[in-house]
Amino acid sequence: MVNFTIDQIRAIMDKKANIRNMSVIAHVDHGKSTLTDSLVSKAGIIASSRAGETRFTDTRKDEQERCITIKSTAISLFYELHDNDTAFIKQGINGNGFLINLIDSPGHVDFSSEVTAALRVTDGALVVVDCVSGVCVQTETVLRQAIAERIKPVLMMNKMDRALLELQLEPERLYQTFQRIIESVNVIISTYGEDDGGPMGLIFIDPVIGTVGFGSGLHGWAFTLKQFAEKFIAKYAAKGDLTLTPEERCKKVEAMMKKLWGERFFDPETNKFTKTCSGSKNTVLSRTFVHLILDPIYKMFDAIMNFKKEEAAAMLEKLDIKLDTEDKDKEGKPLLKAVMRRWLPAGEALLQMIAIHLPSPVTAQKYRCELLYEGPGDDEAAMGIKNCDSAAPLMMYISKMVPTTDKGRFYAFGRVFSGTVSTGLKVRIMGPNYTPGKKEDLYTKQIQRTILMMGRYTEPIEDVPCGNIVGLVGVDQYLIKTGTITTFEAAHNMRVMKFSVSPVVRVAVEVKNPADLPKLVEGLKRLAKSDPMVQCIIEESGEHIVAGAGELHLEICLKDLEEDHACVPLKKSDPVVSYRETVSEESSIMCLSKSPNKHNRLFMKARPFPDGLAEDIEKGDVTPRQELKARARYLVDKYEWDAGEARKIWCFGPDGTGPNLLVDVTKGVQYLNEIKDSVVAGFQWASKEGVLCEENMRACRYDVHDVSLHTDAIHRGGGQIIPTARRVLYACQLTAEPRLMEPVYLVEIQCPEAVVGGIYGVLNRRRGHVFEECQVMGTPMFIVKAFLPVNESFGFTADLRSNTGGQAFPQCVFDHWQILPGDPKDATTKPFQVVADIRKRKGIKEGIPLLDNYLDKM
Repeated sequence: MVNFTIDQIRAIMDKKANIRNMSVIAHVDHGKSTLTDSLVSKAGIIASSRAGETRFTDTRKDEQERCITIKSTAISLFYELHDNDTAFIKQGINGNGFLINLIDSPGHVDFSSEVTAALRVTDGALVVVDCVSGVCVQTETVLRQAIAERIKPVLMMNKMDRALLELQLEPERLYQTFQRIIESVNVIISTYGEDDGGPMGLIFIDPVIGTVGFGSGLHGWAFTLKQFAEKFIAKYAAKGDLTLTPEERCKKVEAMMKKLWGERFFDPETNKFTKTCSGSKNTVLSRTFVHLILDPIYKMFDAIMNFKKEEAAAMLEKLDIKLDTEDKDKEGKPLLKAVMRRWLPAGEALLQMIAIHLPSPVTAQKYRCELLYEGPGDDEAAMGIKNCDSAAPLMMYISKMVPTTDKGRFYAFGRVFSGTVSTGLKVRIMGPNYTPGKKEDLYTKQIQRTILMMGRYTEPIEDVPCGNIVGLVGVDQYLIKTGTITTFEAAHNMRVMKFSVSPVVRVAVEVKNPADLPKLVEGLKRLAKSDPMVQCIIEESGEHIVAGAGELHLEICLKDLEEDHACVPLKKSDPVVSYRETVSEESSIMCLSKSPNKHNRLFMKARPFPDGLAEDIEKGDVTPRQELKARARYLVDKYEWDAGEARKIWCFGPDGTGPNLLVDVTKGVQYLNEIKDSVVAGFQWASKEGVLCEENMRACRYDVHDVSLHTDAIHRGGGQIIPTARRVLYACQLTAEPRLMEPVYLVEIQCPEAVVGGIYGVLNRRRGHVFEECQVMGTPMFIVKAFLPVNESFGFTADLRSNTGGQAFPQCVFDHWQILPGDPKDATTKPFQVVADIRKRKGIKEGIPLLDNYLDKM
C-alpha cells in the first residue's frame, strides 16, 4: 500500500531542507537495483516480500530479461524520520517528513553516460560495493564522476549473505575485508576530491559517523553502527536514561558508535571496552564489531541454516522478533530471509543514513553553484541557485530525455535549481550552443505540462519548486539531449556534462527497403535524443553512422532504433573504430604553400605534443576559455614551453576545443592579424579531416613561422588563404612522420586462479598486454588488468568465456589513445592496411596523397 499521496509530496517539495536528491551508483552486478527495491518497498510502493526480486526500477523489457540496468530511472519516496533520529542531522531541517528523489543508475561501463546524467541532478550518492569482489574499476569511475560533480557519497557494503554462506569467512576476516574496502573508497575520494579543506567539508566515509551500511539487498536486510548502538543503549540504559532528550540520547549513541569500530575490544568478563586485545584472565579478546555485531548475525545464520530449531526459536524470542504466520513454517534460506528482514530491515537503515548524512538542496547548491553555472557568480540566476530560492528566476537543467509511451515524444527530465516551474509557464529554452546575447539555439515557448517521475509511472503535478527533480512535456521538440530552461533574460547556460567515456565504436546502418529512408532519418533523430552519449552522424559519402561507447551500448541502441524509433528492418555494418591521426617527429623541412593567385605564401612546421598535454586538454586543465596568463604559466611550468609562444596560441582544433594547437612563432610580420581568421578556419578544417584518411587529428602542434602577403587586402581574402592554410598543414603533417592512433580499453577481468592462463592466451592473440595481476584478499578470485585495443575487442567477451569455461568476467573502459606501431606509408605495415580500409569505406581516392600535391617550391 503506497503510504503517501501526490498532494503530500507536493506539500513537502516546498520544505527544501527536507529534500534529498540521490543516485545509486556502483560497478556492474553489485546489486544497485536489488537494493533500491528495499527502499521502494519501505515507501509501500511494492510488497516487502517481493523486494529484491521485483527490480522495480528496471522498467524496460530487455532490462528484466538481461538482468542489467540500461537506463537510469527516477522515483520519489516519502519517508518519515523518528523524532529521536532528527537530532543526528547536522544541517537545518523542517519537520520530520522527507522527500527522497532516488535515481537508480546502470553499472555497465557502456552506459556510464546515464550515470553522469543522473549525478548532475542529484546532490548525494549511495555507492554500493559487493563485499566479496571489493572496489572494481567501474566503482572507481563512477565515484570519480560523483566527486567531480561535488556529490557527497555514503557507502553500502552489499552481498554480506555471500560472505557468510558461500565464502564462510571468519568474523575477523570479514571485518578486515570491510576495513580494506572502506580504505580503498577513501583513497579514491582523496585522489579525486579535496577533503576537509574543500567547500563540501568532510566527505570521507566512516562507519563511526554512520556513513557506511552493511547488509544484503537480495535478502532485504541492512544495518549501520547506529542501529546496534541504539539497541545497546536501550538494553543497558539506566533508569534515569528514560527521560533523556533526543539531543542527549544522540550524544550517547554517537559515543557508543565510536566504540563499535576499529581497534576497540570487548571483555565479556567485566562488560567493559578496552583498547588492547588481552583480557583480564590473559584471554584474547575479540573486537567489539565482531563480538557485539557480527557474532549475533553469524549465530542466527548458523542456527537457521543448520536447522537448529530450538536455538533459533530462543534467539527470536531474545531479540523480540515476531514472524508472520506464513513465515513460521519456512525453513533454511526462506526463513533466514524472513527473520533478517524483520530484525534489521534494509529500507529503514538506508533511508535513515540517506536522510541524516546526505545534503539537502539548500546545503548542496551553495557549493555546487560555481561548478554548475557558466555565468558570473553574482548575477540574479547564480544567487537564485546558491540560495535555492523558489522566488528567484527559474533556472533548470535538463540532463536527459526519457521516451514516453507516445511514439517519438520524450519527457525532458531534469532538476529545478532556482525558481518554480509550472504548467503553462513561458520560458526560454537554451540549447548547449546558446551564447548570451545571440539568437541561435534559443526558443521562447510555453511548458505544456509538468510531471513527477515515479519509476514505471508518471504523475501529473501543477508546479514544482527548486531543489526538485521533474519531467516536462513539450520541450523535446526544441532540445536534442540536454539544455537549460530559464525565465531570466540575461541567464547563461548551465555547464555541459563531461562524460567519462567517448563514443569510439561506430556502425553504419541502412534500410533494407529504400522507400523507408525517411523513417530511418526520423528514427536516428529520436535515437540521438533518447541516449545522452550516442552520436548519429551522416557522413559525406551519405552513410548513416551510429557511434557508441562499446559493443553492448551499440547493440542496445541499434535494437531501440530498429524496434522503437525507426520501426523498419535495417542492415548494419560490422562495428568499426574511429582512429586519430598524429605526427611523431618535427617536420623535416620548412613547408611552403602559395595561394591560388601566387601572391601569398605561408611557411609552417608541425611537431608532436609533449606527453600528457593532449590528455590535459581533453580533461579540461588547458582550455581555450582559460585566462591567457594562467594557461601560459601552466604550459611553461609543466611542459617547458617558450613563454612567448605559450602566449601566442591562436586556437585549439578541431571544433575550437580539440587537442591540437595552432601557434604563432613569427617575428614582425605585416598584416598578420588580418589573415588570422582565415588561417584558423583552414586549421579547423584540416584538424577535423587529416591527410591520411580524413580522421580527426590529435596531439599535433602547428607553428606559423613566416608569412608573406600581398599589400592589397583584396588579394588576401579568405578564398585565397583558407585553402592555402589547409594545404600547408597537410604538407607539414606528411613531412613530420605521420602516424595513426588507436583507442585502447582498460580491461579488468575477475576470475578464479585456474583460468588465468586462458586469459593471457586470449589477450596475446588480440594485441592486449597485462600490466597488473592480483588476488582479491580473502577470496579465491584474481583480478587481471590489461590494455586491449578497441579494434580487437569485438567478440572479446565471448572468446574469453569460451576459453575459460565461462568463469572470467571482463569489464572494458575506454582508457587512452596510443600510436599504432608502423609507418602508414609503408605497404607492409598494419597502419597502411587500416588507412587503405578507411579510405575505401569513406569512398576517398586510394592511397595517401603525395607530398607534391601540397608543397610548393620557392
